Amino acid sequence: MSEPFAPRSGQIGAARLRLLAVCFVLAFGSIGLRLVDMAGAGSRAPVTTPRAAEEGIELRRAAILDRNGELLAGNIVTLSVIGDPLLMNDPEATAIALARTLDGVDAATLSKRFARGGRFAWVKRQISPVEQAAVLELGLPGVNFELGERRVYPRGSEAAHVLGFVGIDNQGLAGIEYGMDEALQGGAALGKPDLQLAIDRRVQRIAHAATEAGVERFSALGACTIVLDIVTREVISLISLPDYDPNTPALAGAEQRRNRCTGDVYELGSLFKVISAAMALESGGVSIRDRFDATEALKIGRHRIRDYHGHQRWLSMPEVFAFSSNVGTVKMTFAAGGAEAQKPFLDRLGLLQRPLLEVPETTKPLVQQRWPDIVTATVSYGHGISVSPLQFTEAVATLVTDGKRIPASFLRRDPADLPDGPQVVSERTIKDLRWLLWLTVERGTGGNGGVDGYMVGGKTGTADKPTGSRRGYDGRAVISSFVGVFPADAPRYAVLT
Repeated sequence: MSEPFAPRSGQIGAARLRLLAVCFVLAFGSIGLRLVDMAGAGSRAPVTTPRAAEEGIELRRAAILDRNGELLAGNIVTLSVIGDPLLMNDPEATAIALARTLDGVDAATLSKRFARGGRFAWVKRQISPVEQAAVLELGLPGVNFELGERRVYPRGSEAAHVLGFVGIDNQGLAGIEYGMDEALQGGAALGKPDLQLAIDRRVQRIAHAATEAGVERFSALGACTIVLDIVTREVISLISLPDYDPNTPALAGAEQRRNRCTGDVYELGSLFKVISAAMALESGGVSIRDRFDATEALKIGRHRIRDYHGHQRWLSMPEVFAFSSNVGTVKMTFAAGGAEAQKPFLDRLGLLQRPLLEVPETTKPLVQQRWPDIVTATVSYGHGISVSPLQFTEAVATLVTDGKRIPASFLRRDPADLPDGPQVVSERTIKDLRWLLWLTVERGTGGNGGVDGYMVGGKTGTADKPTGSRRGYDGRAVISSFVGVFPADAPRYAVLT
């Protein structure tokens, strides 16, 4: 199958960043050499000046690229001020002079560092050429400079929760930067290639703007959007809002750093009826031609299950799905075998285990320890089980493509060399489910997901938000979701928001 988003030739972004790095080195070096020359060698302490421009820059962390070679994370050369207390004439006076010259440097703290002795103490990391010039003007013995590198994210917050960020020493602390830290360490210095992700920056930009608009329109506390290549299981786009700028992660609060798409789990409500329909069809106990009585509420023990928009009549199996009938879904689930069919099916889809991803922000699904009839019923329409949005999207991909469970990946994959996985559903179930998803958009609750002239399949979901206490659910707050696949007759992409 041809590549959906054709790659652009070359890696223009990476080349520009490398050029910027060289410019920084030249700026640092030229200022340093000029000031040393002006000051005179006899009256000044030895100063280390950058030579990377002449010797060739070998940065110690590999760049991260999107699927088309666009730069998502790279490095620029930086200069830091360091001290050698053993060579200082007056460490306390040196500390005071440096604190007056460099913003953010405290004289008392610096003086304590110098007082510890030794041959090395940090003064300030990642200074500007102007700050370098000011320090050189001081002419302080025992004060030198050290070349380093700084991780930069030229697209800002656009892919923050995918990329993550690094610490002051360029060690990965979140996202791909942490999950793939070993592959990224060393970079050009060890001959390591750049890391290419499956993310398409163009799709990421569009999805980010659309998700932001949705958050603003509905005054949402947060949002997640995922675009998954159903054939390769590559994550083409992932947005979690609110987000942050990975260039300044220290300014981000806990809510901004939360990856709602992989690190949080939710009761997804009626979206889960996609799973229940596939389970029922695959079991052989239910066919597309069956009918279920949804004329009135269903009572299980002391619990009563109702339809939000009930039709108060018998519904065909396609109508149960398209009209999102809770009552019909529960009866369909029990007709398929109840818990004895439901739990193993969820397990085969991977919805009972912690997902395996290249990012560390993952969470194990929340599943009931006991599984009485009421749990079987509520799980069938998406309550009583909580999974991450990406984990659910991966399950949908399994059910509408070839029926094989293949884990999703943030890394670019070769379509001719995909991992194999266990067969979860048959071709017959896949075809029936595709048709049910199309019917739901065409004539059911998913009409707003339709696109004129294009076959889209999908399912809506609305779940009451748990209160976090024994009171159960907050009837005034909901989690609203939509999962779509397209083109519906031969799906290539799944989108969940």
